[in-house]
Amino acid sequence: MPFFDAVPSNGLRLTALAAKCLTAAAFSLTMFSALADDVGDVQKLLAAGKNIEALQRADQFLSNKPRDPMMRFLRGISLSQAGRTPEAITAFTKLTEDFPELPEPFNNLAVLYAQQGQYDKARNALEMAIRTNPSYATAYENLGDVYAKLASQAYSKALQIDTRSAVAPKLAMIRDLFPKERNSILAAAQPVQAPVPAPVATPAAKPTPAPAPASVQPAPTQVAKAPVTTAPPAPKPVATAPAAAPEPRAEARKDNGAKSERDVENAVRDWAAAWSKKDLKGYFASYSRDFDGGKTRKAWETERRDRINGKRNISVKISGLQVDVNGSKAVARFRQEYKADNLNVSSSKRLDLVRSGGGWVIVKESAGS
Repeated sequence: MPFFDAVPSNGLRLTALAAKCLTAAAFSLTMFSALADDVGDVQKLLAAGKNIEALQRADQFLSNKPRDPMMRFLRGISLSQAGRTPEAITAFTKLTEDFPELPEPFNNLAVLYAQQGQYDKARNALEMAIRTNPSYATAYENLGDVYAKLASQAYSKALQIDTRSAVAPKLAMIRDLFPKERNSILAAAQPVQAPVPAPVATPAAKPTPAPAPASVQPAPTQVAKAPVTTAPPAPKPVATAPAAAPEPRAEARKDNGAKSERDVENAVRDWAAAWSKKDLKGYFASYSRDFDGGKTRKAWETERRDRINGKRNISVKISGLQVDVNGSKAVARFRQEYKADNLNVSSSKRLDLVRSGGGWVIVKESAGS
């Protein structure tokens, strides 16, 4: 799961407070190999704002396991929350050097650079995150924000040089993309109340009028009596026909839909099995011929081949598989447990598939969707 996917309901990204993004990111992180108890303790300290205690606990753990990437990441979070940005940048930079296959440290490093207004460095870090994982949607989103910031700087400079420049509307449009953080938080925190159902009017029992004294005339402001109506005759019972048996075509469509879902499930499990066995032929056959992973198909295959062959052992397990089929297209969502050598990654995954030659192949692969 990409770290920024753990951001709470206000959906903060680079457009808001970067440090808050970094903090929220750590709380659902389950991607690395640190012991769960130690990780949980540090996360609780960070959640309580006890940055110094969290840093001390992380340093204590890393004195015995200095290469553990999860705890090193949490240490970077502690430093950033404590306002020790240069040290946090150093921590995340070292993580990207030691674990270049992980896109999230690049992403968080970019956030720290953006927080300092170093948007060129932020852009480079995000491009590295995307190069590492072409399906990392959060990095693309943050990269768009960085480009917007760079555009804002360029427009501002143009306006300073030539006040008659026509960039003022463009600058205003860019600035509209970055509302104040307070406004975004307030908007997200507004409670949504269910509408109160309108009271159902119940017919009042017809009152028995008391005989009025002969000398008293009804006032003109009194409500008129309800008209007297005769009860309608009771309706005759209508014979209901037995429910018609389902049409053969409807049953056939239902059976075909169930079969398609099973076929998609089998395709997803075959893909995971081929990956686990390092069966490159079966692995690549699981993808559409048009799948490129953000680069040319040849370059993508070369990169995947090097990464898979570079691991001694690989285990890919999927759980909670849910499949939605719509004609010749399908979406599979599941939880992926990936283990390779000393790396242990747990993430949500989405595969978009299309029917091809009687089977199903992957056309898009996304993490954290």
